[in-house]
Amino acid sequence: MKIVAIIPARYGSKRFPGKPLAEIAGKPMIQRVVEQARKSSKLSGVYVATDDKRIRECVEAFGGRAIMTSSEHASGTDRVHEAATTIGLRPEDIVINIQGDQPLFPPSLVDKLVRPLEEDPDLSMATLYFAVRGKQEGSNPNHVKVVMDNRGFALYFSRAPIPYFREAGAKSCYAKHLGIYAYRMKFLSRFTQLPVGLLEEIEKLEQLRALENGFRIKMVESPVDSVEVDIEADIADVEDLLGTSPRGA
Repeated sequence: MKIVAIIPARYGSKRFPGKPLAEIAGKPMIQRVVEQARKSSKLSGVYVATDDKRIRECVEAFGGRAIMTSSEHASGTDRVHEAATTIGLRPEDIVINIQGDQPLFPPSLVDKLVRPLEEDPDLSMATLYFAVRGKQEGSNPNHVKVVMDNRGFALYFSRAPIPYFREAGAKSCYAKHLGIYAYRMKFLSRFTQLPVGLLEEIEKLEQLRALENGFRIKMVESPVDSVEVDIEADIADVEDLLGTSPRGA
């Protein structure tokens, strides 16, 4: 059984065009994501799936592997599936979908994410969450929240603050979804053939397509957060964490 990471990367982001090529402390963001993924001993390969030759050229320039995919894909998962098919993965192989905007994600999270699929052959999909506190975190629509059942399977994902803390003064705690997924290849092929669901269309969260069609998503708790770059201003926060930003001097 192979385990490979595929990083979807497109140039035309509405909020931050050219985001994968944005420089973070002297390196393109996509290079930092690839380098973090390569540190995982679980992975037999790390690929970037893109529809833009500028991203492909950048990846190849630092020694990475890029796969050109269609520009017609509606989601990153569709792009990942095309790349996985091009690689020739078998139905039982596992695909790790690492978002191209998480340049500091800990490689150890790959091991944690893969383990449930290794232990349960009937499990099709797993993803990560991190427990955070505070209403400000919960109200940020760029941070997706998830609620789970008592076995650790997702009940719902939302950009809204869920659950709703009704009592005044209650200490708010949320499960922040971290956008790193693990799928079996046979499930990924089936998932991309499903129609976009109503909830997915409303929230603009493609993982809801799996829930709407009755598939289970195992949630795995991460001991650390993974900083995302949603907008250009977030780069300064990443550079602060790297200790390279003049803002922190």
